[in-house]
Amino acid sequence: MTATDLTARLRDFVRGTLLTPQDPDYEEARRVEARAVDVRPLAIVRALDAEDVQAVVAAVSGSGVPLAVRGGGHSAAGHGTVEAGVVLDLAGLTELDIDVAGRTARAGAGLTAGDYARATAEHGLATGFGDTAAVGIAGITLGGGLGLLSRRYGLTVDALLGAEVVTADGRLRAVDADHDPDLFWALRGGGGNFGVVTSLTFRLEELGETTGGLLVLPATPETLSGFLAASARAPRELTTIATVMPCPPVPFVDEAHHGVPVIFGTVLHVGTPDQAAVVLAPLRALAEPLADLVHTAPYAELLGWEEIPRSVFASRTNFLEQVDPATAGRVIAAISDGPGPVRMAQFRVLGGAIADVADDATAYGFRDRAVVTYLACLADGPEGLPEAADWADGLLAVLDQGDHTAYVNFVGAPGPRTAQDAYPPATWERLRAVKAAYDPDNLFRRNHNIPPAVV
Repeated sequence: MTATDLTARLRDFVRGTLLTPQDPDYEEARRVEARAVDVRPLAIVRALDAEDVQAVVAAVSGSGVPLAVRGGGHSAAGHGTVEAGVVLDLAGLTELDIDVAGRTARAGAGLTAGDYARATAEHGLATGFGDTAAVGIAGITLGGGLGLLSRRYGLTVDALLGAEVVTADGRLRAVDADHDPDLFWALRGGGGNFGVVTSLTFRLEELGETTGGLLVLPATPETLSGFLAASARAPRELTTIATVMPCPPVPFVDEAHHGVPVIFGTVLHVGTPDQAAVVLAPLRALAEPLADLVHTAPYAELLGWEEIPRSVFASRTNFLEQVDPATAGRVIAAISDGPGPVRMAQFRVLGGAIADVADDATAYGFRDRAVVTYLACLADGPEGLPEAADWADGLLAVLDQGDHTAYVNFVGAPGPRTAQDAYPPATWERLRAVKAAYDPDNLFRRNHNIPPAVV
């Protein structure tokens, strides 16, 4: 099938919007958050519904043309687009049906975390999705889903009750623990390898008062290691993220600290303000805060940026057991001296409800680990990317504790960590078997790819 034939077929069968390089909206539509990924798809389809998704999968299957599936477009590796291929954009799938009595929500794959959180908050309910309102719910869920409610309620995949997914054979399947259970298991952590998820059904939690925001501390070895240790000791009602980076010129931090490494501690506590004050006291006692923006507010308001700026960056990730003062000092030194306009090392403390779930219950790996990292170096442009990658690789080596692990949603490409590093060996082999059953020709390969097992 020629490119012209494929485009014509898409025009005939897709009810949503089809964009080609000749259309005025194409240039903006082809862009993703990872600005270094500058490619030109053959066509971009903005799906109207699951039938459109089926039509695209049927058209592309067997054509030899690559397919990229885009949810929120925030893939660290830029997987939401593809050179000379078809981009299937799910942003239009935004239906949301909330069953207040049953404490469930059926959500279209095009919704953002902010969309979902605001709608469910009207009923005093929530599902945890990351820490950024702009992120798409489908991508973060399929990779695991670490966020501001994770220590209290678990990962996003732990709240996933079912999904509708178009598999490589063009079928729309409703999967859950009783229907295609192997596929349902794989979707909970295995990423977008097994089909195009069009809707997801989640368990909702009754969420009372929440207290959160930024606690900015000076970056010293003792403060960083102490922040992570205190967070690990805290009750599961507290989830924290420690981001070490040069302080930007924000108005709430004194100018004397601008350009100097600081710790942006993002915290969220589920409980009363008085309980939060007690739990947060050890963090506030580590050093005199440079800024304390922690306040009581609804969870939906405590989610971060509505818009994520497009940027050129190299990112790396791994799981850790601990960060001692000596290691913390090396991290701060790397942040202090490196290329690019921004360098950051982010540490998310795990445990709590994350570790309550059995390792083999979902495809997400390494539930017993204490900390996961996200290391990133921004570049001024694509020409600066190799230097940024070298810096990120160097910091990853500092934090390497010998087991070569990764959180799949944070894996950048190219880099020293691959999809296989995100899973224990038994999980990896089981994922490959599921892949062989549902996508033996690897149609869904524009991702952190899990190759089908050879049968």
